[in-house]
Amino acid sequence: MNILLLTQIVPYPPDAGPKIKTWHVLSYLVEHGHQVTLVTFMRKEEEQNVESLRKVCNAVFTVPIRRSRQSDVFYWLRSHITGRPFLIERDDSNKMKKLVNQLLLTESIDVIHADQLTMAQFALLSRRYNVNAYPLSIPRKENEYLDGAQHNLSSIRPTLIFDAHNAVWTIMERMRQNTPGFLKPVIALEAWRVKRYEGRITSTFDHTLAVTEVDRLALQEAAHFDKKGNSVSIPPIKVIPIVVDTELLRPVKRSSGSCNIMTLGTLHYPPNADGIRWFIREVFPLVRQQIPDATLTVVGKNPPHDLLQLASQAPQSITFTGYVPDLTPYFEQAALMVVPVRSGGGMRVRILEGFARAMPVVTTTIGLEGIDARPNQDVWVQDTADGFAQAVVKLIKDEDRQAELGINGRRLVERKYDWKVALEELGSLYKMIEIERSEIELDFKI
Repeated sequence: MNILLLTQIVPYPPDAGPKIKTWHVLSYLVEHGHQVTLVTFMRKEEEQNVESLRKVCNAVFTVPIRRSRQSDVFYWLRSHITGRPFLIERDDSNKMKKLVNQLLLTESIDVIHADQLTMAQFALLSRRYNVNAYPLSIPRKENEYLDGAQHNLSSIRPTLIFDAHNAVWTIMERMRQNTPGFLKPVIALEAWRVKRYEGRITSTFDHTLAVTEVDRLALQEAAHFDKKGNSVSIPPIKVIPIVVDTELLRPVKRSSGSCNIMTLGTLHYPPNADGIRWFIREVFPLVRQQIPDATLTVVGKNPPHDLLQLASQAPQSITFTGYVPDLTPYFEQAALMVVPVRSGGGMRVRILEGFARAMPVVTTTIGLEGIDARPNQDVWVQDTADGFAQAVVKLIKDEDRQAELGINGRRLVERKYDWKVALEELGSLYKMIEIERSEIELDFKI
């Protein structure tokens, strides 16, 4: 089938959670014979990666995007006028609308796969037409937005898939619990708007994909919330987890006797920064009381200024690396990996990456959410500062337990979260859509 994949970020290289998820979905669809046209927002630093995607996709179209605090203030104020969430207003690009509209009118599109909530608004443009374009014998150049192209129309609209990386409204709710009192009303209002909008998308699209059962239930709740509690029929929500490539991510050989703790994540994402902030302030000092030689390495781009200030107060024990292209040396020098999460949603890809690398992992209940791992056998789970610190200390001192957790985590990810295994559900969904569309096309021709 011909798939229009709409993404909020350029999904290559797969070096961060959202990009890893989208890259494996894209790879799976292409490997199974679908023709994928990728339409993506592109930041300046991502431009160098687009050519790699053109080797995989049928075509790639990009819309430049820039972020700034000044523009964010404008979109936040505008959200109060429109009643839509700030996140949706921020990405409501006229250039993206124009591009998607032109593709709808000039291309044969069977499925629009909207990756993440903010891209769903562009998939809804297809509902303006009662038609779907069929192939044309006209030349087409990427990124010229196809101005003035002629088109033919038929009566079959694209099937819409909303690929929810998270139930975003639950992230806002959890953030509200950990923010200062004066910000709570602001976040509460945004959470309310996101929940209503997310519910509307879930109700409108033909299919919704969630990455965890918790998110599936939250999206279902949002759909009923948008309908003001009325009993309504909601299109199916299927759980398909985030996955990793276990052939690419191999177990590492860690240094014996290491007292190094590592963590990783994109640090401009508020839930990630919040978790690291909590670990440095409340957990790590307790670890150092018992293991004075313990060190912490934080791998990830764009750390907030306050985190760098905390590290500057303990330069011998805390290191922020920024972005690194190869994580292997940092896994090798660490005794264990911590994933301190107090808010957020979806699945933590970094835990799956740690498992794939045979790293012992300590996380929280929220951190493990959506991952079918056994506490105390595949991973250690603690939610209090003292409990988390004690788990870290015990693991640093017990290399046999480190090895046991590493082996068990690796087995788990091979069995349940390798992309070739876990995405079979996605293949089944697309096969069902293909059959349904074939039957509709046959009826239309008759």
